[in-house]
Amino acid sequence: MPEFFENNEMEERVILVGVSSQDGDDTEDSLDELEELVKTAGAVTVGRVIQNRQTIHPGLYIGSGKVEELLDEIAWTNATGIVCDDELSPAQLRNLSDTLNVKVMDRTLIILDIFAARASTSEGKIQVELAQLRYRMSRLSGIGKSMSRLGGGIGTRGPGEKKLEVDRRLIASRISQLKRELEEVKRHREVNRVARQRNHVPVAAIVGYTNAGKSTLLNALTGAGILAEDKLFATLDPTTRMLELPGSQKLLLTDTVGFIRKLPHHLIDAFRSTLEEAKYADFIIHVVDASNPQAAKQMHIVYETLHQLEVTDKKILTLFNKQDAITDREPLRDGRADITLRVSAARGDGLEELKDCLARILRENKRYLETVLPYDKGGLLQQIRETGELIAEEYLPEGIRIEAYVPPELFEKIHA
Repeated sequence: MPEFFENNEMEERVILVGVSSQDGDDTEDSLDELEELVKTAGAVTVGRVIQNRQTIHPGLYIGSGKVEELLDEIAWTNATGIVCDDELSPAQLRNLSDTLNVKVMDRTLIILDIFAARASTSEGKIQVELAQLRYRMSRLSGIGKSMSRLGGGIGTRGPGEKKLEVDRRLIASRISQLKRELEEVKRHREVNRVARQRNHVPVAAIVGYTNAGKSTLLNALTGAGILAEDKLFATLDPTTRMLELPGSQKLLLTDTVGFIRKLPHHLIDAFRSTLEEAKYADFIIHVVDASNPQAAKQMHIVYETLHQLEVTDKKILTLFNKQDAITDREPLRDGRADITLRVSAARGDGLEELKDCLARILRENKRYLETVLPYDKGGLLQQIRETGELIAEEYLPEGIRIEAYVPPELFEKIHA
């Protein structure tokens, strides 16, 4: 395994650069988010440059006149680097680096950098390194020149400078090895998934924009004890916990990595086995930060990402979270959700109503059973308790009278 390292000896000062080809307000919002990403990665934003143009410049990202303005901004603010709001091509990276003589980064590199710092499990580290190597392989010459200007700092976690000096053939070999390791992880995940299906334990995937409160919700419902910070991508590695519901029903909740606008395709590819937990879940819990002015846009991005993952046919329960932080404005709506609730995971508001709602959803997929089990089939009673909802049981001379909601498979088994 390559060495992972950080270098935080100097504070990095960066200028954010964006191109507004359509809606200027959206570009400002995107740069606001990029500033949060840069802050999470450990740097400080000292300026912004936005250019209005129909298309991104193929060689420089922004036009040559704007590059001159950017040079003045770098000198004025004493910036050590720039961060572009879109993924740069190798040519753009190389040309900007040559012209500006400072470190040149893009949104993708910053996100990958945060992921490298946050990955804690072996699977997460494999996924991050794979995404970084795929991103960097086509940019070896451009990144090499840009990174050599300042050495460490943001954008250099993970494989790092030494990795960039290895020739493409060795990097390709490393990528192949990581893909084999991920395939092994995927097979292990599928074995666990089949086991859950065999045990008839339903699964709900918690999805949402980064920092919407997914981890806080999982902690509040199950006492999972996972990290829940007011930061972008505070949780990277997925967590699955059992939730006990009214009627002794059980539901597995799986937390997933947060979505974000312009989510790098390298990450979607590398984290596909993790993100596909949503694809194989019985239904989706979509957590929305209702206090965020960009909530409607964030909901749209979540649905776009789910579509990319081919998650298109699931029942969706949308939770408008952070109700305790909402200011007076028009309440949010989600026309794509089957059910919507308003909650505050941090304060616990609405969580009992949520549990009742989840119990009703589970009951929809079960069949009502009223029968007398002979005592020689008493073992089926335990299966009803584990996978169904036992409403009543009565011990009679001829057997056990049962009233319950059970999975279709168990219903057929009992009546076979």
